[in-house]
Order: sequence, then structure tokens, then C-alpha cells
Amino acid sequence: MSRPSSSQNPRTRPLKRPRQARARFTVQAIYDAYVRIWQRDGWEQLTTRKVALETGIAIGTLYDYFPSKEALHSGYVRHCIEQMIQHIDEQVVAPAGLTWRQRIHLLIHHLAGLADDKNTWFSPDMMWLEPAVADTRLQQRAYDELLAVWHRVIAACDDLTPRPADTTLEALHLSVWGGRRYGLQVELDDERRRAWAAELERLCTTALAHSNE
Repeated sequence: MSRPSSSQNPRTRPLKRPRQARARFTVQAIYDAYVRIWQRDGWEQLTTRKVALETGIAIGTLYDYFPSKEALHSGYVRHCIEQMIQHIDEQVVAPAGLTWRQRIHLLIHHLAGLADDKNTWFSPDMMWLEPAVADTRLQQRAYDELLAVWHRVIAACDDLTPRPADTTLEALHLSVWGGRRYGLQVELDDERRRAWAAELERLCTTALAHSNE
């Protein structure tokens, strides 16, 4: 039996993705305004009209992409994950000459939210909004894409032998990403989050070094 989506309302889904450079610029400006208003006024006071006014665009232009503030939130979460994946590909997968331990260090750094990324903002409120906004299919896609990141990073680790099993990588993915989500929910402070990430890195490198024993 198939599971229903967490959100059945189509108004909680973004309508389209920006393709042209000008459209991408507009949507980024919408996201920036969205974050500023959310941080300043809170979720209950946030409206699509406020976002359009702060962005300096017509409300109809915003509705071309986001039919509601819930859809805007869904699109923003998607944007945050895509930005993180892009940075991991650029800074962890692509560089030559890194040892596997260095790659894992950088990977955990990004996944734990310790990288300096001014274009995204993960908030504890996202966890409380998720039941009202999240779509199961989008959650599954994000899960699969983040798991694929682990496979790309390991594929770049020429000095890691033997290669870990797929089940090992999925277990590590669940531990890291699930831990970050739970850490957001309980609002870990920076010191505790950094301590968690350091310990998690130790556990991941130990598991990878002994994955086939």
C-alpha cells in the first residue's frame, strides 16, 4: 500500500523552477527577502505580499513560482539542499590530491552545517513546519540525492581500500543527516554542534577504515 504524501495540498508545492539567469536572480532575491522577513517577523507574520514588496517585484511574478508561503518555504528548503550539494561537489569531490580522511572531514563539515554558506539558512522552525509543508516524494528525492553525494565522495577517494559497502554508506548518511535534523529540532548551540560533528567524523572514519572487517 502506498504512503500518502505528508502534504496533499498542491499549493504547498513550487510551481516551476527558474531556468534563465534572470529568473534565477529573481528567485534568489525572493529567497533572500523570505529569510529576512522570517528572521525579523516570524513565520506567522510572513506573507507572500510582504515578500514581493521587499523583493521589489509584482505579487503576480512571485505567484508564477510560489502560490503560497508554504510553497515558498518548500522551494527554499530545496534550494538550501541543492546549494549544499553543489558546494560538496565543488569542494569535496572535485579537488585532486585530497586524502580520503580529508574528504570525509570536509563532507561532515558541510553536512553538519559548519561550512560558511551565506546563501542558505537552516532554522529549527523548519522541523516544526515540515508536517504541514513537506511532500513525501520531495523528501525521498532529497534523501536519494544526499545519499548519492556519499557515493560520489567515496568514488573520489582513490586511497580508500577496500571500498565500503552500499549499506555502510547508507548507514553513515542516515547517521549524519538524521543527526543534523534532530540537532536542529532540539536547537543545539554551536559548541555542542561542533563537538557532535567532530565525534561523528571520528565514528565515520573508523567505520570506513574497517568497513569490510
